[in-house]
Amino acid sequence: MSDNSKITTLLPDNIAALTAYSSAKSEKLTGTTWLNANESPYSRTPNINLADLNRYPDPQPQQVITRYACYANLEPEQVLMTRGADEGIELLVRTFCSPAKDSIALFLPTYGMYKVTADTHNIAINGLTQELLLKGTVDEIVTAVADSKLVFICNPNNPTGSMTSLDKIRKITQQLAGKAIVVVDEAYIEFCPEQTAASLINEFSNLVVLRTLSKAFALAGLRTGFTLANSELLAPIRKVIAPYPVSAVVASIAADALSSDNIASMRRQVTILNSLKAKLKSWLEQSPAVIKVLSGEGNFVTLKLKDKQSFNIALEQGLVMRAFTLYGENDWLRISIGNEQELEQVKIWLDGLSLTSNTVEQELS
Repeated sequence: MSDNSKITTLLPDNIAALTAYSSAKSEKLTGTTWLNANESPYSRTPNINLADLNRYPDPQPQQVITRYACYANLEPEQVLMTRGADEGIELLVRTFCSPAKDSIALFLPTYGMYKVTADTHNIAINGLTQELLLKGTVDEIVTAVADSKLVFICNPNNPTGSMTSLDKIRKITQQLAGKAIVVVDEAYIEFCPEQTAASLINEFSNLVVLRTLSKAFALAGLRTGFTLANSELLAPIRKVIAPYPVSAVVASIAADALSSDNIASMRRQVTILNSLKAKLKSWLEQSPAVIKVLSGEGNFVTLKLKDKQSFNIALEQGLVMRAFTLYGENDWLRISIGNEQELEQVKIWLDGLSLTSNTVEQELS
Protein backbone atom coordinates (compact mmCIF):
# COMPACT_ATOMS: atom_id res chain seq x y z
CA MET A 1 0.00 0.00 0.00
CA SER A 2 1.39 3.42 -0.98
CA ASP A 3 1.81 6.21 1.56
CA ASN A 4 -0.99 8.13 -0.18
CA SER A 5 -3.32 5.13 0.14
CA LYS A 6 -2.49 4.86 3.83
CA ILE A 7 -3.44 8.51 4.34
CA THR A 8 -6.69 8.03 2.40
CA THR A 9 -7.77 5.24 4.74
CA LEU A 10 -7.51 7.69 7.64
CA LEU A 11 -9.97 10.14 6.10
CA PRO A 12 -13.60 10.28 7.29
CA ASP A 13 -15.99 9.25 4.51
CA ASN A 14 -17.41 12.75 4.10
CA ILE A 15 -13.95 14.27 3.56
CA ALA A 16 -12.83 11.49 1.20
CA ALA A 17 -15.91 12.13 -0.95
CA LEU A 18 -15.62 15.92 -0.76
CA THR A 19 -15.31 18.03 -3.90
CA ALA A 20 -13.43 21.22 -3.07
CA TYR A 21 -14.99 24.58 -3.90
CA SER A 22 -13.67 25.83 -7.22
CA SER A 23 -12.99 29.51 -6.71
CA ALA A 24 -12.35 31.91 -9.57
CA LYS A 25 -8.65 32.06 -8.72
CA SER A 26 -8.28 28.26 -8.42
CA GLU A 27 -9.02 27.84 -12.13
CA LYS A 28 -5.48 29.07 -12.95
CA LEU A 29 -6.49 30.93 -16.08
CA THR A 30 -4.19 33.49 -17.69
CA GLY A 31 -5.17 36.86 -19.07
CA THR A 32 -4.79 40.62 -18.95
CA THR A 33 -8.34 41.73 -18.06
CA TRP A 34 -9.75 40.01 -14.98
CA LEU A 35 -13.54 40.06 -14.62
CA ASN A 36 -14.10 36.64 -13.08
CA ALA A 37 -14.11 37.04 -9.28
CA ASN A 38 -16.48 39.98 -8.62
CA GLU A 39 -13.57 42.03 -7.34
CA SER A 40 -13.65 45.81 -7.27
CA PRO A 41 -11.56 47.52 -9.97
CA TYR A 42 -10.52 50.13 -7.41
CA SER A 43 -7.39 49.52 -5.37
CA ARG A 44 -6.52 50.88 -1.94
CA THR A 45 -3.14 51.88 -0.54
CA PRO A 46 -3.71 52.20 3.21
CA ASN A 47 -1.16 53.33 5.73
CA ILE A 48 -0.19 50.24 7.69
CA ASN A 49 1.04 50.33 11.27
CA LEU A 50 3.57 47.54 11.75
CA ALA A 51 4.33 48.30 15.38
CA ASP A 52 3.83 45.70 18.13
CA LEU A 53 3.75 42.69 15.77
CA ASN A 54 5.51 40.75 18.52
CA ARG A 55 2.23 40.90 20.48
CA TYR A 56 -0.96 38.95 19.87
CA PRO A 57 -3.75 41.10 18.44
CA ASP A 58 -7.08 41.97 19.98
CA PRO A 59 -9.35 38.98 19.16
CA GLN A 60 -12.11 41.41 18.18
CA PRO A 61 -10.48 44.79 17.41
CA GLN A 62 -12.61 47.39 19.13
CA GLN A 63 -12.15 50.21 16.63
CA VAL A 64 -13.20 48.00 13.72
CA ILE A 65 -16.16 46.57 15.60
CA THR A 66 -17.34 50.02 16.68
CA ARG A 67 -17.00 51.47 13.18
CA TYR A 68 -18.76 48.56 11.52
CA ALA A 69 -21.57 48.64 14.05
CA CYS A 70 -22.05 52.32 13.29
CA TYR A 71 -21.98 51.60 9.54
CA ALA A 72 -24.57 48.81 9.89
CA ASN A 73 -26.75 50.75 12.38
CA LEU A 74 -26.22 48.12 15.05
CA GLU A 75 -24.64 47.86 18.49
CA PRO A 76 -21.02 46.65 18.84
CA GLU A 77 -22.13 43.52 20.70
CA GLN A 78 -24.11 42.55 17.57
CA VAL A 79 -20.97 42.43 15.41
CA LEU A 80 -18.39 39.62 15.13
CA MET A 81 -15.35 40.12 12.87
CA THR A 82 -14.24 37.06 10.87
CA ARG A 83 -11.76 36.00 8.21
CA GLY A 84 -14.07 36.75 5.33
CA ALA A 85 -17.77 35.91 5.31
CA ASP A 86 -16.69 32.32 4.56
CA GLU A 87 -15.50 31.93 8.14
CA GLY A 88 -18.90 33.17 9.28
CA ILE A 89 -20.54 30.38 7.28
CA GLU A 90 -18.19 27.80 8.78
CA LEU A 91 -18.71 29.07 12.32
CA LEU A 92 -22.50 28.89 11.99
CA VAL A 93 -22.37 25.30 10.75
CA ARG A 94 -19.88 24.24 13.44
CA THR A 95 -21.80 25.97 16.22
CA PHE A 96 -25.39 25.05 15.46
CA CYS A 97 -25.31 21.79 13.48
CA SER A 98 -24.65 18.28 14.76
CA PRO A 99 -22.69 16.09 12.29
CA ALA A 100 -24.62 13.23 10.67
CA LYS A 101 -27.82 14.56 12.22
CA ASP A 102 -28.72 18.08 11.08
CA SER A 103 -29.21 19.67 7.65
CA ILE A 104 -28.98 23.13 6.13
CA ALA A 105 -31.39 24.49 3.53
CA LEU A 106 -30.08 26.12 0.32
CA PHE A 107 -31.88 27.74 -2.59
CA LEU A 108 -30.05 26.57 -5.70
CA PRO A 109 -28.26 27.78 -7.73
CA THR A 110 -26.38 29.78 -5.13
CA TYR A 111 -22.95 30.36 -3.57
CA GLY A 112 -21.04 27.08 -3.46
CA MET A 113 -19.35 27.45 -0.07
CA TYR A 114 -22.55 26.69 1.85
CA LYS A 115 -22.54 23.15 0.47
CA VAL A 116 -18.78 22.66 0.76
CA THR A 117 -18.85 23.74 4.41
CA ALA A 118 -21.77 21.45 5.19
CA ASP A 119 -20.13 18.52 3.43
CA THR A 120 -16.91 19.14 5.37
CA HIS A 121 -18.79 18.87 8.67
CA ASN A 122 -20.98 15.93 7.58
CA ILE A 123 -24.13 18.04 7.55
CA ALA A 124 -26.88 17.11 5.09
CA ILE A 125 -28.04 19.45 2.33
CA ASN A 126 -31.72 20.27 1.90
CA GLY A 127 -31.48 21.48 -1.69
CA LEU A 128 -34.37 23.80 -2.54
CA THR A 129 -34.63 26.16 -5.53
CA GLN A 130 -34.34 29.86 -6.19
CA GLU A 131 -37.69 29.60 -7.95
CA LEU A 132 -39.30 28.43 -4.69
CA LEU A 133 -37.62 31.25 -2.78
CA LEU A 134 -38.65 33.94 -5.25
CA LYS A 135 -42.09 32.71 -6.34
CA GLY A 136 -43.25 30.37 -3.59
CA THR A 137 -45.38 31.47 -0.66
CA VAL A 138 -43.83 31.81 2.78
CA ASP A 139 -45.83 28.78 3.93
CA GLU A 140 -44.48 26.71 1.01
CA ILE A 141 -40.92 27.78 1.78
CA VAL A 142 -41.20 27.06 5.51
CA THR A 143 -42.71 23.63 4.76
CA ALA A 144 -39.86 22.81 2.37
CA VAL A 145 -37.26 23.95 4.92
CA ALA A 146 -38.71 21.25 7.20
CA ASP A 147 -36.30 20.57 10.09
CA SER A 148 -33.18 22.16 8.60
CA LYS A 149 -31.20 23.94 11.28
CA LEU A 150 -29.80 26.76 9.11
CA VAL A 151 -31.48 28.42 6.11
CA PHE A 152 -29.07 30.26 3.81
CA ILE A 153 -30.44 33.08 1.66
CA CYS A 154 -27.81 34.75 -0.52
CA ASN A 155 -29.19 38.22 -1.13
CA PRO A 156 -28.38 39.41 -3.79
CA ASN A 157 -27.90 35.85 -4.93
CA ASN A 158 -24.62 34.76 -6.47
CA PRO A 159 -24.52 33.93 -9.37
CA THR A 160 -28.00 34.97 -10.51
CA GLY A 161 -28.23 38.41 -8.87
CA SER A 162 -31.84 37.80 -7.83
CA MET A 163 -33.27 39.51 -4.74
CA THR A 164 -35.58 38.16 -2.06
CA SER A 165 -37.74 40.97 -0.71
CA LEU A 166 -37.14 42.21 2.81
CA ASP A 167 -40.78 41.55 3.66
CA LYS A 168 -40.45 37.90 2.61
CA ILE A 169 -37.28 37.46 4.66
CA ARG A 170 -39.09 38.97 7.65
CA LYS A 171 -42.01 36.54 7.32
CA ILE A 172 -39.77 33.49 6.77
CA THR A 173 -37.68 34.39 9.82
CA GLN A 174 -40.80 34.95 11.90
CA GLN A 175 -42.30 31.56 11.00
CA LEU A 176 -39.01 29.76 11.67
CA ALA A 177 -38.51 31.32 15.11
CA GLY A 178 -37.50 28.60 17.56
CA LYS A 179 -37.03 26.13 14.70
CA ALA A 180 -34.19 27.40 12.51
CA ILE A 181 -31.72 30.23 12.03
CA VAL A 182 -32.12 32.30 8.87
CA VAL A 183 -28.74 33.37 7.47
CA VAL A 184 -28.85 36.22 4.96
CA ASP A 185 -25.59 36.49 3.04
CA GLU A 186 -25.20 40.13 2.01
CA ALA A 187 -21.80 40.06 0.30
CA TYR A 188 -23.18 42.36 -2.41
CA ILE A 189 -25.60 44.47 -0.38
CA GLU A 190 -23.66 47.71 -0.87
CA PHE A 191 -24.93 47.70 -4.46
CA CYS A 192 -28.53 47.83 -3.19
CA PRO A 193 -28.21 48.98 0.46
CA GLU A 194 -31.89 49.82 0.90
CA GLN A 195 -32.65 46.07 0.82
CA THR A 196 -30.48 44.99 3.76
CA ALA A 197 -31.89 42.59 6.33
CA ALA A 198 -29.64 44.07 9.04
CA SER A 199 -32.58 46.29 9.91
CA LEU A 200 -34.41 43.15 11.12
CA ILE A 201 -31.78 41.96 13.58
CA ASN A 202 -33.35 43.81 16.50
CA GLU A 203 -36.70 42.16 15.67
CA PHE A 204 -35.58 38.53 15.55
CA SER A 205 -33.32 36.35 17.67
CA ASN A 206 -32.96 33.75 14.86
CA LEU A 207 -31.58 36.04 12.13
CA VAL A 208 -27.93 36.32 11.03
CA VAL A 209 -26.57 38.67 8.38
CA LEU A 210 -23.17 37.97 6.77
CA ARG A 211 -21.13 40.85 5.37
CA THR A 212 -17.72 41.33 3.75
CA LEU A 213 -15.21 44.01 2.82
CA SER A 214 -14.23 42.02 -0.29
CA LYS A 215 -16.64 43.51 -2.82
CA ALA A 216 -17.72 47.16 -2.66
CA PHE A 217 -15.02 48.01 -0.11
CA ALA A 218 -12.37 46.77 -2.58
CA LEU A 219 -10.50 44.65 -0.02
CA ALA A 220 -10.84 41.09 -1.35
CA GLY A 221 -7.20 40.44 -0.52
CA LEU A 222 -7.76 41.34 3.13
CA ARG A 223 -10.21 38.46 3.79
CA THR A 224 -12.38 40.34 6.23
CA GLY A 225 -16.03 39.69 7.01
CA PHE A 226 -18.61 40.29 9.70
CA THR A 227 -21.31 38.15 11.26
CA LEU A 228 -24.19 40.31 12.46
CA ALA A 229 -26.82 39.03 14.91
CA ASN A 230 -28.23 39.57 18.37
CA SER A 231 -25.68 39.13 21.14
CA GLU A 232 -27.48 36.00 22.43
CA LEU A 233 -27.01 34.26 19.08
CA LEU A 234 -23.38 35.38 18.77
CA ALA A 235 -22.50 34.18 22.28
CA PRO A 236 -22.03 30.48 21.40
CA ILE A 237 -20.19 31.41 18.18
CA ARG A 238 -17.70 33.39 20.26
CA LYS A 239 -16.92 30.12 22.06
CA VAL A 240 -16.09 28.40 18.77
CA ILE A 241 -14.12 31.06 16.87
CA ALA A 242 -10.31 30.87 16.96
CA PRO A 243 -8.65 32.84 19.79
CA TYR A 244 -6.92 35.34 17.48
CA PRO A 245 -8.80 35.32 14.17
CA VAL A 246 -7.85 38.83 13.03
CA SER A 247 -4.26 40.01 12.60
CA ALA A 248 -3.28 43.46 13.79
CA VAL A 249 -2.41 44.50 10.22
CA VAL A 250 -5.81 43.39 8.92
CA ALA A 251 -7.54 45.24 11.76
CA SER A 252 -5.63 48.41 10.95
CA ILE A 253 -6.57 48.31 7.26
CA ALA A 254 -10.20 47.43 8.02
CA ALA A 255 -10.52 50.30 10.49
CA ASP A 256 -9.17 52.70 7.87
CA ALA A 257 -11.64 51.39 5.26
CA LEU A 258 -14.50 52.03 7.68
CA SER A 259 -13.67 55.68 8.30
CA SER A 260 -16.42 58.10 7.26
CA ASP A 261 -14.35 59.43 4.35
CA ASN A 262 -13.63 55.98 2.96
CA ILE A 263 -17.25 54.87 3.33
CA ALA A 264 -18.26 57.93 1.32
CA SER A 265 -15.63 57.02 -1.29
CA MET A 266 -16.96 53.45 -1.45
CA ARG A 267 -20.48 54.72 -2.07
CA ARG A 268 -19.26 56.95 -4.91
CA GLN A 269 -17.53 53.96 -6.47
CA VAL A 270 -20.70 51.86 -6.14
CA THR A 271 -22.64 54.55 -8.01
CA ILE A 272 -20.11 54.41 -10.84
CA LEU A 273 -20.11 50.59 -10.94
CA ASN A 274 -23.91 50.42 -11.00
CA SER A 275 -23.90 52.85 -13.93
CA LEU A 276 -21.29 50.77 -15.78
CA LYS A 277 -23.33 47.65 -15.09
CA ALA A 278 -26.38 49.20 -16.77
CA LYS A 279 -24.22 49.97 -19.81
CA LEU A 280 -22.88 46.40 -19.92
CA LYS A 281 -26.37 44.92 -19.67
CA SER A 282 -27.46 47.06 -22.60
CA TRP A 283 -24.56 45.75 -24.71
CA LEU A 284 -25.32 42.15 -23.75
CA GLU A 285 -29.03 42.46 -24.47
CA GLN A 286 -28.27 43.78 -27.95
CA SER A 287 -25.66 41.12 -28.78
CA PRO A 288 -26.64 38.21 -31.05
CA ALA A 289 -24.04 36.12 -29.20
CA VAL A 290 -26.10 36.26 -25.99
CA ILE A 291 -29.35 34.34 -25.52
CA LYS A 292 -30.36 35.55 -22.07
CA VAL A 293 -29.25 38.17 -19.53
CA LEU A 294 -30.28 37.75 -15.90
CA SER A 295 -31.39 40.98 -14.27
CA GLY A 296 -30.41 41.48 -10.67
CA GLU A 297 -28.22 43.27 -8.17
CA GLY A 298 -24.51 43.03 -7.37
CA ASN A 299 -21.32 43.95 -9.20
CA PHE A 300 -21.76 41.30 -11.89
CA VAL A 301 -24.00 40.24 -14.75
CA THR A 302 -24.80 36.59 -15.52
CA LEU A 303 -25.74 35.57 -19.05
CA LYS A 304 -26.34 32.61 -21.30
CA LEU A 305 -24.15 32.38 -24.40
CA LYS A 306 -25.43 31.28 -27.79
CA ASP A 307 -22.19 29.34 -28.28
CA LYS A 308 -19.98 28.38 -25.32
CA GLN A 309 -16.97 28.64 -27.65
CA SER A 310 -17.37 32.41 -27.22
CA PHE A 311 -15.81 32.01 -23.76
CA ASN A 312 -12.65 30.50 -25.26
CA ILE A 313 -12.48 33.35 -27.77
CA ALA A 314 -12.52 35.78 -24.84
CA LEU A 315 -9.65 33.89 -23.16
CA GLU A 316 -7.63 34.10 -26.37
CA GLN A 317 -8.07 37.87 -26.17
CA GLY A 318 -6.85 37.93 -22.57
CA LEU A 319 -10.35 38.55 -21.21
CA VAL A 320 -11.04 36.34 -18.19
CA MET A 321 -14.65 35.91 -17.04
CA ARG A 322 -16.35 33.16 -14.99
CA ALA A 323 -17.85 30.24 -16.88
CA PHE A 324 -20.71 28.49 -15.09
CA THR A 325 -22.94 25.47 -15.36
CA LEU A 326 -26.42 26.66 -14.41
CA TYR A 327 -29.72 24.81 -14.67
CA GLY A 328 -27.82 21.84 -16.11
CA GLU A 329 -26.36 23.89 -18.97
CA ASN A 330 -22.65 24.75 -19.29
CA ASP A 331 -22.95 27.81 -21.52
CA TRP A 332 -23.46 30.43 -18.80
CA LEU A 333 -21.05 33.24 -18.05
CA ARG A 334 -20.69 35.72 -15.19
CA ILE A 335 -18.99 39.03 -15.90
CA SER A 336 -17.72 41.15 -13.01
CA ILE A 337 -18.15 44.90 -13.35
CA GLY A 338 -14.72 46.38 -13.96
CA ASN A 339 -13.68 49.92 -14.80
CA GLU A 340 -14.46 51.59 -18.12
CA GLN A 341 -11.28 50.35 -19.79
CA GLU A 342 -11.92 46.76 -18.68
CA LEU A 343 -15.52 46.81 -19.86
CA GLU A 344 -14.35 48.24 -23.18
CA GLN A 345 -12.52 44.94 -23.67
CA VAL A 346 -15.85 43.16 -23.17
CA LYS A 347 -17.39 45.44 -25.82
CA ILE A 348 -14.59 44.60 -28.26
CA TRP A 349 -15.19 40.89 -27.63
CA LEU A 350 -18.95 41.23 -28.11
CA ASP A 351 -18.52 43.28 -31.29
CA GLY A 352 -16.23 40.60 -32.68
CA LEU A 353 -18.78 37.89 -31.89
CA SER A 354 -21.52 39.95 -33.55
CA LEU A 355 -19.42 40.43 -36.68
CA THR A 356 -18.73 36.70 -36.88
CA SER A 357 -22.43 35.91 -36.36
CA ASN A 358 -23.50 38.32 -39.10
CA THR A 359 -20.93 36.89 -41.51
CA VAL A 360 -22.16 33.34 -40.90
CA GLU A 361 -25.78 34.38 -41.39
CA GLN A 362 -24.93 36.07 -44.70
CA GLU A 363 -23.09 32.99 -45.94
CA LEU A 364 -26.07 30.80 -45.06
CA SER A 365 -28.62 33.07 -46.72
